[in-house]
Amino acid sequence: MNKTRYLVQAALIAAIYAVLTIAFAPLSFGSAQSPIQVRISEALTVLPAVFPPAIPGLYVGCVVSNIYGMSMGLGAGIFDVIFGSLATLIAAYMSYKMPKKWLVPFPPVIVNAVVLGVLFKLVYNLPLLITAGTIFVGQFIACYALGYPLLLIFDKYKDKIISK
Repeated sequence: MNKTRYLVQAALIAAIYAVLTIAFAPLSFGSAQSPIQVRISEALTVLPAVFPPAIPGLYVGCVVSNIYGMSMGLGAGIFDVIFGSLATLIAAYMSYKMPKKWLVPFPPVIVNAVVLGVLFKLVYNLPLLITAGTIFVGQFIACYALGYPLLLIFDKYKDKIISK
């Protein structure tokens, strides 16, 4: 794959991730009414398994989304931009490396639960295990209930969807 195509595809994934996160901001950044945040865009974290440009695309999309969240007073501000986005980058790479399809959604669930759980403990002094647990549940919904079916579709039709 040439560099231009790779960059354009990564940019498209970034844009889709950011638009989904911002469009569903109350779910994406949580709310006072719900301890569980479900970032719909996290369903896209399965894409690296069949589409490597998604790795940098997800990272950039998450950075943009978290900057938006910070500007709106949502999330954990600059710490979310830095550490939340790095968590997405690490999880995307780990998803790319998963040996079995059913494991592909697992890294974003675990990495975000741990990283964001610790982040919210440090920034807001929230109870670590409860916070990590609610993040785990939200990520599990996004990555397995939404992302895994998406992975199966992309895997089945990848040759038609992704031109070489």
